[in-house]
Amino acid sequence: MIDRFKRKINYLRVSVTDRCNLRCVYCMPEQGVELINHKEILTFEEIVEIVRTGVEMGIDKVRLTGGEPLVRRGIVSLVRMLSEINGIKDLAMTTNGVFLDKYAESLAKAGLHRVNISLDTLDPEKFRQITRVGNVQDVIRGIEAAKTAGLIPVKINCVIKKSPQEEDALQVANYCKENDLQVRYIKEMDLEDGIFSKVIGGEGGHCAVCNRLRLTANGKIKPCLFDDLEFDVRELGIKEAYLKAVGQKPRSGTENKINKFSNIGG
Repeated sequence: MIDRFKRKINYLRVSVTDRCNLRCVYCMPEQGVELINHKEILTFEEIVEIVRTGVEMGIDKVRLTGGEPLVRRGIVSLVRMLSEINGIKDLAMTTNGVFLDKYAESLAKAGLHRVNISLDTLDPEKFRQITRVGNVQDVIRGIEAAKTAGLIPVKINCVIKKSPQEEDALQVANYCKENDLQVRYIKEMDLEDGIFSKVIGGEGGHCAVCNRLRLTANGKIKPCLFDDLEFDVRELGIKEAYLKAVGQKPRSGTENKINKFSNIGG
């Protein structure tokens, strides 16, 4: 699939749930957010059919996101179903890592290739403040489990205020260097105000070469994270939703007034 600006669209990010076990300060308010009705959430069968159609149209890279994907019941089964689709070259997951100690081996056996894990600080108290409820040691154990299971390269997503030279970012960088992990720095973003930047050490946020679409947990294909455009696969049909998303993918992001990071997967 090629969009109006000659970008090859081959990457689909799939939000499997809008639910999360953490309450990170830059993602959602302390009381949480209004959740999508369970009846609206895509079934595994629907997700597989949407992904399969996308692969037939040129998608070869798929990433599972949330919310937190590991809180979706039966997530290992979904990974297995997706891994059986011929044509997917890269099947990955972005996770906060809290449950990876439990799931890493099963995910790898089911066909998941690799993971990105969120880690903004190694300081237990700061981690608790950022996530409101989290224990950084759970994430550390998850990282080790991912490495042991062969979900490599393990990439670490570190949210920063302004610079990778910040104290916590430097500590995360040193930890990654010592543990054979790859680190990417993501400046805090704001969907409503359209505040975003290129990911340092990654490809995200670089509009000129953006190759991705996003599937929300309730079945909307979005051509851009920072745009209100979305196309409902249930209303339009899967192929038509893809074609409209690619056909109307903007040159660059602006702002998104209808989604939250908690329900679109970043």
